[in-house]
Amino acid sequence: MDVIELLPRLRLLRFPVGQAYLWRDDDELTLIDAGTAGSAPAIAAAVTALGGVPGDVRRIVLTHFHEDHVGAAGEFAALSGATVLAHPLDAPFVRGELPGPPPRLEDWELPIHAAAAERLPKTAPVPPDAVTCVSDGDVLDFGGGARVLHVPGHTDGSIALFLPAEGVLFTGDTVAASPVDGTVMPGVFNLDRPRLLDSVARLAALDAEVACFGHGDPVIGGATAALRRAAAGP
Repeated sequence: MDVIELLPRLRLLRFPVGQAYLWRDDDELTLIDAGTAGSAPAIAAAVTALGGVPGDVRRIVLTHFHEDHVGAAGEFAALSGATVLAHPLDAPFVRGELPGPPPRLEDWELPIHAAAAERLPKTAPVPPDAVTCVSDGDVLDFGGGARVLHVPGHTDGSIALFLPAEGVLFTGDTVAASPVDGTVMPGVFNLDRPRLLDSVARLAALDAEVACFGHGDPVIGGATAALRRAAAGP
C-alpha cells in the first residue's frame, strides 16, 4: 500500500485495487473507505507513521458496499474500536447479511471488471460487528462538519462526503479519474448509470477545491470545474 500526502491533514492510501483516505483532526482520525480484505495492518502502519495509534481512528465511513472499499472495515474496526458508518441501503451488504447486487456492466466494461476482480484478495472480508447508518443531510463530526450526500447509481446506497469548511469532497466511486490521462469522469461498474449521472451533476454543483475519488488521482485545486466537465459529458 502506498501512502501519499495530499494536504497537511489528508492522506491517500492506495491499494492494489482502489484507495481510501485518512483525515486528521488534531488528536483523532477518520478513515474514508477501508480497502480490501487483509489491509488492516497496512492501515495501522499508516496511522503509526503519522504519529498515532489505531485507536485514534474514531470512525470508518464507507462510501458503498463493494469489496475494494469495505474489505478491511471489520478487521480494522476490531483493531481500532472505530465506528463503521454506511448508508442504510448498503448497510445489509456491509454487515454480510445479504449479497450485494452485481453491477450492470456495459460491454466495454466487462474485460476491465474481470481484470480488477483478478487483483482482489481471495480471502473473504470479515464484516464489522455493527454498522451505524447515515443518510443524506447528516453532518459528521470531522473536518469542520462533514456533510453526507446520498448519491445513488454506482450502488443504491452510495454516499459522498463534503467538507465545506475545507473545500474537500470524497466522491467514492460516483466519480473517477482515468488511469490513462487523469481525466475526471463518471464512475464505472454501476448499478444504474442514469441515476449515477444525476449524482455526478449534484456533486458538480458543490464548491469543492479538492476531489478525492475511489479510483484515480485526486484533483487538488479547481475540483468543481473538473466535476462540471465530467457532468457535461463528451
